[in-house]
Formats: sequence, C-alpha cells, structure tokens
Amino acid sequence: MNATAQRLAARSPFDFIFALLVLIAGGIAFSRYGSFMDYYEQAILIGAAGAMIGLGWFWPALRVFLPTCAAIALAGIGLYHGDLARAQTAFWLKYLLASQSLVMWMCVCFFLATAMFWLGVLRRSETALSIGSGLTWAAATAALSSSLVRWYESYLIGADVGHIPVSNLYEVFVLFCLITSLMYLYYSARYKARSMGAFVLLVISAAVGFILWYTFDRQAHEIQPLIPALQSWWMKIHVPANFIGYGSFALSAMLGVAQLLATPSAPLKKETKIVGYLAATVLVAIAVCLQLKSSEWFPQSGPVVAIGSFLLFAAVAILGIALNRGVLSAFPLNPDILSEISYKAIALGFLFFTIATILGAAWAADAWGGYWSWDPKETWALIVWLNYAAWLHVRLVKGWRGDILAWWAVVGLLVTTFAFLGVNMVLSGLHSYGGL
Repeated sequence: MNATAQRLAARSPFDFIFALLVLIAGGIAFSRYGSFMDYYEQAILIGAAGAMIGLGWFWPALRVFLPTCAAIALAGIGLYHGDLARAQTAFWLKYLLASQSLVMWMCVCFFLATAMFWLGVLRRSETALSIGSGLTWAAATAALSSSLVRWYESYLIGADVGHIPVSNLYEVFVLFCLITSLMYLYYSARYKARSMGAFVLLVISAAVGFILWYTFDRQAHEIQPLIPALQSWWMKIHVPANFIGYGSFALSAMLGVAQLLATPSAPLKKETKIVGYLAATVLVAIAVCLQLKSSEWFPQSGPVVAIGSFLLFAAVAILGIALNRGVLSAFPLNPDILSEISYKAIALGFLFFTIATILGAAWAADAWGGYWSWDPKETWALIVWLNYAAWLHVRLVKGWRGDILAWWAVVGLLVTTFAFLGVNMVLSGLHSYGGL
C-alpha cells in the first residue's frame, strides 16, 4: 500500500462526509454559475473546494465550522426572496441574518470574548477561558457568515455590482477579524494556551472598534460597485492571501506583548517609572490634541499630522510595555510557548505575504502594464516583507531567541499597520482607492 492510500485509509468517515459535502456544494455552485465564470474563476472555485477539504482534514474543528457558516448564510439568503429591501423589514434578517446584523453580532461576541479572556487570566479561571473561546468561535462564525451573505447581497443590487466582499476597508477588516481569530483558535487548541486570547483578542477588538467607527461615521457598510482597477479575478486570491499574512503578523505581535509582560526582568526604579508614566501621559495628550485640533492648527499638513499621531501612540504603546515588564509573570502565560507560536505565525504569515506580493505584481502587470512601480503601497509592502525575512533569518540562522524577537514582532506590527492602513490614509498612489 503506497503512502497516499495509507493516509486515505487512516481517515475517519467524517472526513469523507465533509469532503463529499464540499464537493456537492462546489458542484452546485459550478452548475448554477459556471457559465458566468471565466476559466480563471472556475480554477479558483476548484482550488477553493480542494483547499477547504484539505483544511477540514488538517483541522477537524473546521468540519463543523464551515458547514455551520454555510447553513447560516443559506438561511439568510433564503429570506431575501430576491429583494434586498427585506433586510430592513424581515425580522430575522433585520436582527440576525442580514450581513450587517451578523457583523454587529460578531462585534459583540469579540468584545465579550476579550473580557472573558482577561477575567480568565487574572482570576486563573479555566471556565472563563473556555467561555472566551466559545465566544470567539461564535464571532468567527458570524464573520464568515456575514461575508457570504454580503456577497449575495451585492448581486441583489445588480449583476454588475456583485463581487466577493474583500474590496474596501470595511470588508477587509471583517476578513482580518475572521482570519486572526481562527489562527488564535487553532494555535490555542494545539498548544493548550487559551490564555493568549487575552492579548490576541485585543488587536481584534481594536479592528472591531474601527469597523464600528467606519460604519456609523462613514456608512462604510453600504455596498458600492467596484472601481475598474478591482474588477479582476486577481482580487479573489491576492487579498485573502495578504490578510493571512496580516493576521499572522498581528497575532505574533500580540504574543510578543504577552511574552514581554510575562517574562520577569530587572525591576525599574520608582523614579524611572514615574518619569516614564509622565512621558506617556504627555505623549497621549499631544496625540489627542493633534487629532482634535489638527485641521485648525495645521490646515495644510493632514498627512504629516496623521503620521505624527501614529508615531506618538506607537511610542506610548512601547513605553507602556517597557514600564510593565514581567507584570504578568505570576499568571498562566508560558513565555516559551508564546515564543514558539509567534515563530510559527510569522513563518506562516511570511509565506502567504510572499505569495500575495507575487500575485499583486502579476495583477499590476495585468492592470497597469508593469510588475512594479514603486507605488507607496508597493514600497511599504516590500519593507514589511524585508522586516519579517530578517526576523526569520536571525531566528533560524543566527539562533536568536527571547526578548529581542518579541520586541521585533511588536515593532513589526507597527510597520505592518502603517503599510496596511497608514499608507491609505496619508499617501496617494495607484492603491489610493483603499483610503479613508
């Protein structure tokens, strides 16, 4: 018996039932919509089906998660009866199954999960940690279901409007929350380290806060037609690959924070702490004043003010970590496990970010006639790539471990955040369609 046959023989009946469900779903999608797809999109559908089967076999929890999300999405889609206006009149759509309703439930579950994780860490309560994991699963379910329903809703507006929901900041922030939370759930189960959710969920909650602000301040949840540059099948593979990288880097950075706060270090003098906290307070005050008064004080310097505010808040975050080194050393956080998970997350993120960069170059050649144009987004993507390439190099080749890599991962998130969000806010270029 060859190796492939042995691996198949080792599979449980549930593996094959899951694979059959995915193949049936893929077959139905192909039979109904295959005539509207080009060869590339048909290949993406086939590849996505194969990837889901592989992921379900690799991580058994997905054999329940993915069908559950599909069932919820289909329930919501079935209630529309081809009329998008029913999202505001049909009870179950308005309060539960419309894409925007599901996003709101996602936000609630992530906030509650964050609170439960911190309660579990500070009170050493396995019950609270278990509830936090359950809420994270619920939030991830709502996130994926909302994206599937939103995809359908876009086609209800018009066949020329319909698109996969990864085209603007609102949609990709939901994708970021989904990917980052699933990564946490996988690593926490594998390493039995649910307590790290207290830190990982902080960055997800920050993204949720952005989603809420972006929704209510900018009405960003409204579905808009794709601009010409995004009307391409490349978007379907480039953006998800990118956000696997972003999610991995965010997770590794938050584990770096946890590692630094859980690792004992030489205690700081009382005077040093006082000066540090005063400095942090001053920096926060300056950043807040810049945000509130920038248009009045610096009417022609918006980008410079935005960058300055970002650097001030980044300095406060780093100063806060430095002043509180080892503060959680007595709590159930194992620095060695956190370091190992951080390494694996960065390795995974670097792989997918590399793939996304290659796909982005191919997309640029197809759309604009050149693989690379030193557009600000492209330049900062290269900086992010070089940063994590260097991180992996010094760990694998030079054998670096410990605090320096944790700090590097934290600073790496700041670089990545600016590359993802800051460039869109303050710099113009070919990718300016993603701006605020």
